[in-house]
Amino acid sequence: MQTMRTYLEEHPFFEGLRDEHLELLSGCAKNIRVESDEYFIRTGKEANYFYLIRHGKAALELYHPNRGPIIVQTMHAGEVLGWSWLLPPFQWHFDVRAVEFMRLVALDGECLRTKCEEDHELGYEILKRFTHIITARLHATRIQLLDLYNG
Repeated sequence: MQTMRTYLEEHPFFEGLRDEHLELLSGCAKNIRVESDEYFIRTGKEANYFYLIRHGKAALELYHPNRGPIIVQTMHAGEVLGWSWLLPPFQWHFDVRAVEFMRLVALDGECLRTKCEEDHELGYEILKRFTHIITARLHATRIQLLDLYNG
């Protein structure tokens, strides 16, 4: 049987993280399941978690009043969803819909922020890892906007 810590250490996002930090983070984590076509993140809603995708696929979407939802990025197993828990006002910037059944590890943002404040080395490590995610998300959004306005 796998433990929450095992799920964390097996996920690429936490590769190379120190054992004591994995142990701390496992106290903020829980398993969740999301059914196909279910929205589990909504723009403007409170961002309390970030998610490690263990199984399945999700569509990161922006809503356009004339075109409806526009897929900005498709996320797969081994990837991370959500960085809005990290900075105030802690609100989602995208909608996220399960394209197929998903298994995820949800990490509680408030719990994680507290642990990062108590252990600045952990906080810096988490921030470095999320900087890559934020950069990739902005790049994907830029490409979609170029397509939208040039198409």
